This record gives sequence, C-alpha cells and structure tokens, in this order.
Amino acid sequence: MKNKYFAIRRSGVHGKGAFALRPIRKGTRLVEYVGESISPKESDLRYDDTNVKNHHTFLFSVDNRKVIDATYGGNESRFINHSCDPNCDAVIEKRRVYIEANRTIRKGEELAYDYNYERTPRTTKADERLYKCLCGSPECRGTILSDKVTVKKRKTASKKKGKSKKKTGTSAAKKKQSKKKSARR
Repeated sequence: MKNKYFAIRRSGVHGKGAFALRPIRKGTRLVEYVGESISPKESDLRYDDTNVKNHHTFLFSVDNRKVIDATYGGNESRFINHSCDPNCDAVIEKRRVYIEANRTIRKGEELAYDYNYERTPRTTKADERLYKCLCGSPECRGTILSDKVTVKKRKTASKKKGKSKKKTGTSAAKKKQSKKKSARR
C-alpha cells in the first residue's frame, strides 16, 4: 500500500530518502518501521562492520532481545534518513517502532530522524568516521552515533569486536508508558 504522507526519491543526504507529499502536522504517525525480527546476535552475524569502508544497514534495535532488519520484509520507512536536527522521532510502543512528526513538516521536505546509534565506552574516532553524518544541519555532530554513551561497559567484558551498530531511535524518542501503551526498549 502506498504511503499517503511521503514518497521515496533520490536524496541529497544519502541514497534514497522520504519526502513529504503534503504538509504534515506535528504528532502525525507516518509509518511503522517493519522488517524481519531478529536477535542482536543475529544482526551482528549478518552485518559485520569490521571490514567495511561504508556502513549501510536497515537495522533498528528495539531492545536487548529484538532488532528489526528492514532489508527483509521492510517497507518505505527504511529510506527515512538520519539528521542531527530531525523533523521526526522514532517512537517505540509494545516493541514496535513508529515514525512520527516532531514538528510541522512542509510539502517537499525530506523526512529524517536521529538514528542515535549505540555508543559505548569503547567507541573510537575510527567508529565516528565509519558512522559519519551527512545531514548538513547546523546542529550536525559529525556522526550518526549518539552524542553520549548509550551502552554501558559490561562487568564481564565481551571478547567480540566490531559489533554492528543499530538504530536506536532518538534520545527524545518517547517511551510511552501508560495503561494502554507499555513501551520499551
């Protein structure tokens, strides 16, 4: 089914992007981020970033047990690019991911949310270069990695290196917790 809010076309940010077909009001739920549900371990096996020059996956980390791989069974949501100054947020509700407008979006404007990739105490400058940001915003932090550590160092150190980075939504992503909406990550 064709999305009524946006269309996919070539992007100046990266590859393909999603562009508003009409004005979109703040708070509008645009699309669900869908794809194959896999474990974090499986996502690391599928996408080893240790030997690549350019990072590119359609992964979204929902929680410590679920990653959505939109390469398989994904929809047009996978083409919504990153921005350090986004006009959308990724909202997680009941282990499902939705993309919502966080402000009014003009017709023709490219949709974007902050990928906020996992940053650990072991994140290096090389990681920041691998996950370089191309958003062009005056607010750009230069990387699609979170600006703060999002994954704390484990007490028992893992020997596995080069774990694949996954989208974790925005730091402002709402973890809606109510009787009807139990969210999480």
